[in-house]
Amino acid sequence: MTAAARLSARELTLAYEDHTVVDGLDLVIPDGKVTVIVGPNACGKSTTLRALGRLLKPKNGAVLLDGASLAKLPTRKIAQQIGLLPQTPVAPDAITVADLVARGRQPHQHWWQQWSDDDERAVTEAMARTDVTALAERPVDELSGGQRQRVWIAMAIAQDTDILLLDEPTTYLDISHQVEVLDLVRQLATATHDGDRGRTVAVVLHDLNQAARYADHLVAMKKGEVVAEGAPSEIVTEDLVRQVFGLDCVVVPDPVTGSPLVVPGAPWSAPSPARPAPARRHDPTA
Repeated sequence: MTAAARLSARELTLAYEDHTVVDGLDLVIPDGKVTVIVGPNACGKSTTLRALGRLLKPKNGAVLLDGASLAKLPTRKIAQQIGLLPQTPVAPDAITVADLVARGRQPHQHWWQQWSDDDERAVTEAMARTDVTALAERPVDELSGGQRQRVWIAMAIAQDTDILLLDEPTTYLDISHQVEVLDLVRQLATATHDGDRGRTVAVVLHDLNQAARYADHLVAMKKGEVVAEGAPSEIVTEDLVRQVFGLDCVVVPDPVTGSPLVVPGAPWSAPSPARPAPARRHDPTA
């Protein structure tokens, strides 16, 4: 394991009551990169992400932040360093965009100082970076799916953490909004020329092709275990897709990005095109 990584898991076992979902998992989230976790349904992807954000207590093993177990760190300190956006966040009724984004500043506030210039600056910058400034006074429940996702991500950015965990942020979105959100995720991990640092981002996705396109580091899971991890160009193969998803496929270069593109094999036979009926001749005597 890479000792320099800020967030990692060691011999992690996760369970819901008596049902073990993840058993003995070792995982490192590389700093300053986008890590995408993929795998079939119920393989432990979201469960692992919840544990990385301390929403789920490990049965055994530990999640480590800067070498210290999350279980031993104060909640406020974790919230100042790790932001987590769950699958289906729920906003209070009628809350505006600006008010929701401002809630990301709660871990940085104290009873003697409820709002500061730093809070204002963080919210303003988060809304600008996610392109939701014009929506500031709009109720969140009136927004489109893509707009709402950008607002939730703005709240996570306003939290001003170095590490951001996103659980299936493209669920229920159409393809244009999926690309919109994933482009934003990609930007978050990229340091800008004006000094804005890049963040460490870990994302759970269902779509393997989107994962291969946007990830620096890809983690493929099955039955609570890591089957393979590394750069998408190195690990996304026909054998891996067959092993993890049980799918025969062909892997070709994406014509736009060059990243691996998985083309499923056809488990069915397309019907032969119907032959056109012969043309009827015109009978001038008819």
